[in-house]
Amino acid sequence: MIRTVEMKEENFTPVFTYIAFDKFDDSDVIRVAKSKEKYNQDDANTYAKINGVSFHNGTIRVNVLSKLLADAPAHARGFIGLAFRINEDDSEFESLYIRPTNGRVDDPVRKNRALQYFSYPNYTFAYFRDHGITDYEGQADIGLDEWIALKAVIKDEQADLYVNDKLVLHVPEMIHGKDARGSVGLFVDIGTDGFFKDLEIEFDD
Repeated sequence: MIRTVEMKEENFTPVFTYIAFDKFDDSDVIRVAKSKEKYNQDDANTYAKINGVSFHNGTIRVNVLSKLLADAPAHARGFIGLAFRINEDDSEFESLYIRPTNGRVDDPVRKNRALQYFSYPNYTFAYFRDHGITDYEGQADIGLDEWIALKAVIKDEQADLYVNDKLVLHVPEMIHGKDARGSVGLFVDIGTDGFFKDLEIEFDD
């Protein structure tokens, strides 16, 4: 089954975010920004959650565009992406997101951090870096102020992230395991003015 999610207020619940609905390049979009309650907490439960979704295995497709807010801090990277298998009280989920400002820099360390997998609440990017784990980051040819096609393919404990139809990250064993199930969210982090369109969820079970 495939569900195309219209960008309408009744289809979304903001979770520690501000959301708005508008036109962008003649397309219907949802605009998402992190709210003040968790503004300084990185890799948190900050997303627009899709109503009426129970997702286990399948494919999530969405086009995203990231800008930096006027008051974005120096470490803002345009963080934007997906949360999935979100539990009912938003206390656990998996996430794949991109950092558009890292996509075309010369610094090889930053360039290799253009995308990220994390698992909320305990296995954030800070945890991985503190423990020298680099398997959940990678490179992608991306930037701010451009539409980027994201595709997440989820199968049991595994996840694949595609950026503009190119496989950029394989996660062999997600933290919450193969049986986790829940909603899907449109994720942003600090300093991001995020735009999403053409959202489609394909359910394999």
